Amino acid sequence: MSIYDYTLLDGKGNTVELKDYQGKVMMVVNTATGCGFTPQYKDIEEIYEKYHEQGFEVIDVPCNQFAGQTPESDEEIHEFCTLKYNTQFPQMKKSDVNGENELPLFTYLKSQKGFEGFGKGPMALAMNAMLKKIDKDYKNNPDIKWNFTKFIVDREGNVVARFEPTASMKEVADCIAQLI
Repeated sequence: MSIYDYTLLDGKGNTVELKDYQGKVMMVVNTATGCGFTPQYKDIEEIYEKYHEQGFEVIDVPCNQFAGQTPESDEEIHEFCTLKYNTQFPQMKKSDVNGENELPLFTYLKSQKGFEGFGKGPMALAMNAMLKKIDKDYKNNPDIKWNFTKFIVDREGNVVARFEPTASMKEVADCIAQLI
């Protein structure tokens, strides 16, 4: 299977076929409205505005699996993002990215790019400490660890990078710029 074989539902319940994004660079990201990383919406929107005309798409999948940080309805999530961060990219239906009910798309993404760590710095240390309490073996499985994990897909449909929420958004932007 390729990434183009997957479908999602958008926040209004319409089917979104990823085959419609063939030939484009994509960022697939699980998001939350009440997370310490939520301000990354601003950076994601800036990247979207800069590269959308050149073939860049954001696949935003709100998720409430991490400390219940996205309790709102799909409509309320959309309203929050458009009013607070002026997001213009579409949001998908709130969904699970890990576990028994995870979206098949995320099963695929995790099989292509597993967890490689949080990097260095205070946020990375904090994430490591928190996750050790939740799952002592977290370093050895590909699961999504927290909100705002980003997968970058090139124009040929290859998953070329996985960025944990602690990664620099400049690093994410640079990766996308190289693929555009």
